[in-house]
Amino acid sequence: MADIQFEVQGQDAVAATEELLSISGVSGNYETEGEAEREGTLATIGVIVGIVGGAIAIAEQIRKWYQQYKQGKSGKKIDKVLLISRSGKRLLLENATIEQIKEILDE
Repeated sequence: MADIQFEVQGQDAVAATEELLSISGVSGNYETEGEAEREGTLATIGVIVGIVGGAIAIAEQIRKWYQQYKQGKSGKKIDKVLLISRSGKRLLLENATIEQIKEILDE
């Protein structure tokens, strides 16, 4: 369970990414994508390099994090989040279930 790539897109991508990586049991790093301010959209690309604890609990926390930001948590909002497993399987979090997120974490 490690080396899961992710991309967060939206005007508050940096804040959202920092919060994602602050979830208990998740560690990783990120960088901002190329042109940081193109039409008000920002993207971060990173890697979750370690997960400590149960995958289902982490999947639940990731889903909750995504829903809060998608709904504009505290005025901050993201547009899209993509997870990519070590085997290359891709998952958009838009309509993803906790079980689907867990599968990406487990691959």
